[in-house]
Amino acid sequence: MNAIVIEHVPVEELPAAWRAQLAQPGTTTVTVRIEQDSAEPTEAFVTDDPAFGMWRDREDMADVPAYVRKLREPRFRADGSRNER
Repeated sequence: MNAIVIEHVPVEELPAAWRAQLAQPGTTTVTVRIEQDSAEPTEAFVTDDPAFGMWRDREDMADVPAYVRKLREPRFRADGSRNER
């Protein structure tokens, strides 16, 4: 959910419908929080960028954490210290 928060807004600057719901003098400041309330499903992420997902079919990257451990293995020991070359 996305929200917009605006702090220190004078009540006198609020829309009339909002002011009518508040029992505060116009010089009082308030915090306004506006949230998107939607029951509609969000659109799926779509891109036409040819570089997006270019490694998705690589079998050696199917297990990403294992692939990264393999990449880092020559540089680091099991205790996390660096291998000096």
